[in-house]
Amino acid sequence: MKVHTESVQFKADQKLVDYVEKKLAKLDTFFDRIIGADVKLRLENSGQVRDKIAEIRLNVPGTTLFAKETNKTFEASIDLALDNLKRQLTKYKSKMRARASK
Repeated sequence: MKVHTESVQFKADQKLVDYVEKKLAKLDTFFDRIIGADVKLRLENSGQVRDKIAEIRLNVPGTTLFAKETNKTFEASIDLALDNLKRQLTKYKSKMRARASK
């Protein structure tokens, strides 16, 4: 799977990029035909608090899955978005199996 990480309004350090790639690699256990992933990391400046936003777009055959999460740290945002994508992948996989069995 090809992973493209983009950081908006800041420069992502290599440690954060490696974290994203390591976590996304684990999605292959749920669905092995993932084509690629686009990750966008942004800062949201709302008053005193700077929230971290992680948007992940997964390209799978036939569709695109998307998750967007906001939290105090990028790691937490990424983990929440990946939990959301795991749910979407298992649902998508079961739909594909249902279509194939007809």
